[in-house]
Amino acid sequence: MQVDVMTLDAAKSGDVDLRDDIFGLEPRRDILHRYVVWQMNNRQAGTHKAKERGEVSGTTKKFVRQKGSGGARHGNRKAPQFVGGGKAHGPRVRSHATNLPKKVRRLALKHALSAKLSASELIVIDEASVSEAKTKVLAEKFGKLGAKSALIIDAKVDEGFAKAARNLGGIDVLPVIGANVYDILNHDKLILTRAAVDGLYARLDGTHTNEEVAS
Repeated sequence: MQVDVMTLDAAKSGDVDLRDDIFGLEPRRDILHRYVVWQMNNRQAGTHKAKERGEVSGTTKKFVRQKGSGGARHGNRKAPQFVGGGKAHGPRVRSHATNLPKKVRRLALKHALSAKLSASELIVIDEASVSEAKTKVLAEKFGKLGAKSALIIDAKVDEGFAKAARNLGGIDVLPVIGANVYDILNHDKLILTRAAVDGLYARLDGTHTNEEVAS
């Protein structure tokens, strides 16, 4: 399907043909949900830790007499019911990562791109670069595009453009290799450069040498 290509000043500079097998799918919520859960699981550090009774200090001497105290026959101050005792079944350092087949990850990315196009939330621009790396200048350009919350994807991120955009709330810039479902769905607009479209084709066709990392 044909889509207009805009400049950062919201002027039309041509058009681009987007492939139906990547941008024309009927979005499936179940596939998108599987990807986002996988990505969020992999983001967790898993470094939470509570000390158990074998890791705290406390006497193991019987501190009350066997009978006549009216209480239980305690013999260890490190038991969970005592103040300063170990935590029973507390969190341990572990990995929360789960597996998701590469084919499903690629399919989910296609459905995310299709969802943005079907919702009229996809903008294709000729290039993501500015003559002067100033946040104010870039904010004005995004205002013309109607993009207050946007993810910009380029084949190779321009350093000046990225510096100008990093102080804008709701605006994120990623290279093609970093494109992921969560960030695409988490922004109101998705802005792709011409080079990014070609890069996504290469990545989703399996000709790109690298694969995305859940982040």
